[in-house]
Amino acid sequence: VQLQASGGGLVQAGGSLSLSCASSGSIASINRMGWYRQAPGKQREWVVFIFSGGNTTYTDSVKGRFTISRDNAKNTVLLQMNSLKPEDTAVYYCIALQGWSTFWGQGTLVTVSS
Repeated sequence: VQLQASGGGLVQAGGSLSLSCASSGSIASINRMGWYRQAPGKQREWVVFIFSGGNTTYTDSVKGRFTISRDNAKNTVLLQMNSLKPEDTAVYYCIALQGWSTFWGQGTLVTVSS
């Protein structure tokens, strides 16, 4: 599985962005897909997961602002980010976990200006 993340960019605080993670293969059977992020000078941190059944789990700092969805027909996972804050600035990486295998996308930069 190869993952291609896109959709990052520069946005003002309070604005919105939508990230996309496109898979080279089918995602229908992938147990978990989601996003991590890495802010400048910080460790990579988990943001959100979506499970094959559609359940989701979010880190507390993005609850109510970010929404993840998956389109199995298009082999794509989307992350809608609203009410963005400067502290959301980071490189966002999509991830897919299937059994013992972990696949990472290349990252897309999100910059939120104050």
